[in-house]
Amino acid sequence: MGRSTSVLHSLCLVVVALLCVCSVEAEDAYKFYTWTVTYGTLSPLGTPQQVILINGQFPGPRLDLVTNDNVILNLINKLDEPFLITWNGIKQRKNSWQDGVLGTNCAIPPNSNYTYKFQTKDQIGTFSYFPSTAFHKAAGGFGGLNVYHRSVIPIPYPNPAGDFTLLIGDWFKTNHKTLRQSLDSGKSLGPPDGLLINGQTRPTFTGNQGQTYMLRISNVGLSSSINLRIQGHKVKLVECEGSHTLQNLYDSLDVHVGQSVSLLVTLNQPPKDYYIVASTRFTTKVLTTTAVLHYANSASPASGPLPPPPPADKYDWSMHQATSYRWNLTANAARPNPQGSFHYGKIVPTKRFLFASTAPLINGKLRYAVNSVSYVNPDTPLKLADHFNIPGVFDMNSLQSNPSNGAARVATSVVPTSLHDFIEVVFQNNENAMQSWHLDGYDFWVVGYGSGQWTPNSRNTYNLVDALTRHTAQVYPNSWTAILVSLDNQGMWNLRSSIWERQYLGQQFYLRVWNAQQSLANEYNIPNNALLCGRAVGRHP
Repeated sequence: MGRSTSVLHSLCLVVVALLCVCSVEAEDAYKFYTWTVTYGTLSPLGTPQQVILINGQFPGPRLDLVTNDNVILNLINKLDEPFLITWNGIKQRKNSWQDGVLGTNCAIPPNSNYTYKFQTKDQIGTFSYFPSTAFHKAAGGFGGLNVYHRSVIPIPYPNPAGDFTLLIGDWFKTNHKTLRQSLDSGKSLGPPDGLLINGQTRPTFTGNQGQTYMLRISNVGLSSSINLRIQGHKVKLVECEGSHTLQNLYDSLDVHVGQSVSLLVTLNQPPKDYYIVASTRFTTKVLTTTAVLHYANSASPASGPLPPPPPADKYDWSMHQATSYRWNLTANAARPNPQGSFHYGKIVPTKRFLFASTAPLINGKLRYAVNSVSYVNPDTPLKLADHFNIPGVFDMNSLQSNPSNGAARVATSVVPTSLHDFIEVVFQNNENAMQSWHLDGYDFWVVGYGSGQWTPNSRNTYNLVDALTRHTAQVYPNSWTAILVSLDNQGMWNLRSSIWERQYLGQQFYLRVWNAQQSLANEYNIPNNALLCGRAVGRHP
C-alpha cells in the first residue's frame, strides 16, 4: 500500500513537471536587443554626408520576429538631439505607450536610453521601422521588420527557399538638419537626388535556379511612389502589410511611401544575372536605380535594356492595379480563423469622416492641413496628458468631421472616438500631388478609389466583400480613397501623411480611441519606465 502510494506520488510529480514544461514552452518567446544610435559618414549617392546608424549599420539591423514574440529593445541615443523610433505597421495591441511617436512618447534625450516593450500580437507580414522625430528619417535610422508565421498556422503558398528584404526609397544628399531648416522657413524640399535599395545603389541578391524566393519590399522614402520590376521575371503578390492576398502575377508593382508588400519570384530563367529596377512614379524627372538578381550558377553579368516602367503620367493604370489587390478570404493570417470570417461589408459605420488635405500659407509660411487644421506637436505627449488629466494640451474640437471653408489654422488636433466604433474615413485629395496616409495601431479595409470629388453615391462603388486590409493607403491627385476601420484597439493613435514633408508641417492628427471603463482587458497600464517630459515632469507613472 505504501509502495503504491509512493509510485502514485511520483507519477503525480512527473505529470506536474511535464505540465510546467509545457506551460513554459507555450509562453510566447522573448527577444532582447540593444541598439545604439549614432551619426556616421557615408556616401549613399557618391557624396559624403552625415547619416544615422544603428549599431553601426545603415540601414539599421533587420528585426526578424515570429507572431506573438515579445520584444524588449533598449535604445541608446548617442545623437545630439532627442530621438524616437516608430514601428510602422506593428499594431501595439492595447499598448499605444510603445508606439514611438511624439503624441505617445517623450523623445529619448541625448546620451540617454529607453527600453521599448511590445508584442507582435496576432500579426504576420512585412513591415519597417524608422525615426519619427525631427526629420531624422532623412538621415537613415530605418530598417526592415519581418514577422514570420507560427509553425502551427499554415500559409497559403509553399515555403520559399529564402527571403530578401528590400528597403527602397528616395534620398537627399542634403543634411537632414538643413532640410529641416528649409521646412521651418516655409519652403518645400523639392525633388530628391536619387533612389536607394538597402542604402545602396547596386546591391546583389543571390538565389538558386529553379527555386522560389520571397522579396519583402518596403518604401522607406520621404516622398516618392516607386515602381519595382525584375528583368525577365514576373512577381506574385502574396501578402500586404499583414494580410494574405489573392495571388496575382504582375510585371511590376507600384509601392507608395510607407507601404510594404511580400512578393514571390521564381528563378526560372537561363542562369545569368538580371536587373531589379526601382524608379519613381509621377515625377517630372524619373529617378531610377538597380539591384542585381544573381543566379548562383550564373556566368554572365546583368545586361540588356532595363524593363520599361508603366505609363508615366497615367494615374488610372496605378489605380487599376490597386483595385486588383484583393483579400484572400479563405487563408489564415496570424490566427487559425480564415481572414474572410470577418464580414466587414455588413457593418454599418457608427461614425463617418471626410478629411480633405490642403497646403495653406499660415503666417506667411507653407503648412499642410487636414480640414483646415495644421497639427503642431505640444511639449507634452497627448497620451501622457490624457493619462494624468493635464488640461490644455490637445483640442478635441478643432478638427471637424467634414471640410470647412474657414481659414487654415494650427492646433494640436485630436479626433474623439469610442472603443468598438466602426468608422468610415474618406481621404479627399484636391491637390496635384500623390498622397499616402497611415494609421498607427490598426490596419483597415481600403474599400474604394475614385477620381474627382467623393459623394455619398461613391459608396455604390465600394468593395464590401474582399477589399485588402493594410496600414497605409495612397490617394491619387484630384481623387479620393475610402477606408473602413474597426476601432478595437484602445489608445492614442497617429493618423498621418506618410509624405514626410507633409507630416512634418502638420498633415497629421490623432485618434483617441476611448472607453471610460478602464480595464487591462482594453489597455495596458503606463509603463514603469515611461519617460516624462513637458507638463508631465514630476508625476509618477
